[in-house]
Amino acid sequence: MTSARKLLATAVLAALSAPAFAEVTIDVAGGSEISLEGLVQFDYNDFDNDGINLNGDALDGSSSDNELRRAEIVLKGKGPGMWNWVVGYDAKADKYLDVNLGYRFSGSTSMVFGQFKQPNSLEELSSTKNNDFISKAAATNTFAVARRLGVGITFSGDDWTLTGSAFGRELTRNQGEGDGFGARFTWAPLNESGRLLHLGLSAAHLDAADGNLRLRARPQADLAGVRLVDTGTLAADAQTTLGLEGVWVQDSFKLQGEYLQSTVDRGGLPDFSGNAWYVSGLWNVTGESWGYRNGVITTGLPGEPARGMVQLGLRYDAIDLDDGPVNGGQFDAWTAGINWYWRSNTKFALNYVAVDSERNGVSDSPNILEARVQFFW
Repeated sequence: MTSARKLLATAVLAALSAPAFAEVTIDVAGGSEISLEGLVQFDYNDFDNDGINLNGDALDGSSSDNELRRAEIVLKGKGPGMWNWVVGYDAKADKYLDVNLGYRFSGSTSMVFGQFKQPNSLEELSSTKNNDFISKAAATNTFAVARRLGVGITFSGDDWTLTGSAFGRELTRNQGEGDGFGARFTWAPLNESGRLLHLGLSAAHLDAADGNLRLRARPQADLAGVRLVDTGTLAADAQTTLGLEGVWVQDSFKLQGEYLQSTVDRGGLPDFSGNAWYVSGLWNVTGESWGYRNGVITTGLPGEPARGMVQLGLRYDAIDLDDGPVNGGQFDAWTAGINWYWRSNTKFALNYVAVDSERNGVSDSPNILEARVQFFW
């Protein structure tokens, strides 16, 4: 049995037996309370191709694809004192997740050292297990800086946060590279039970590794083997991305949107500029609302575990990678989805995606049916 299969079996058993949504406490050692978290996702995509064959296994003659998407195990420690630590690993992707050491100086100031999510993009900072849709928006997948090795500091109040970081490459070799820094400010002028208005600004600057970079996006399907928009490899010195974000929550309804504008400094060549944005609405049919912590929206437990929590969602997002001589293409997409969180540790998701793309004068408008089964604790 492979390590990924062993991890999957362990995770499923733990998910079925775990009593709650949160991590499972397993031991106390050296003044540190150690707990375990896990996430297993299995995805299925069925492609109604228009022009290009999107199937990741294009030569198998099938119009669909399926695979184990994630198999994550995370160990966390609280203490001793104001220290905390985390070590996470995804056996499916064979890469490290959060691996860091944190210290809280007071109730409003904290630092983190190691690999962590950089302070940009609300969707990127949100937990993968609670994504509103199976695939993240093109804006997030293309422009957001994910986990990197570095140091970060956060200042916060009741309704605001300010985070800054300096970072290098990703801990796992041959993943994200390039030194940089980031900052994010959030403010919630309305923050009470069942009602929230969240506003945010972010900036990330990244040196181009090896003097080049490439921007591209899949058509809202993580198993697609083709990107419909792609700048190709660009000679570049650095990339700077600015972001705007906003969320409004009213009881069981959530409206969320982000805009990301990215500029690539190409040295002696004209700068390249690309942008992407999305807006989404989500309704908890069963009446639950959302939480809010440290500038990030949180999803809670179903009000009635045996019935579960049912969500209906609709998202529109768009990306434009055409600028001057660079014809990376553009697309817009509608995603309609339904999520069912059953009891404390199981989620079923179904999405339908309609894409309209154009690159170098060639149009391609596929439709995709996506499904996900998820266990987590």
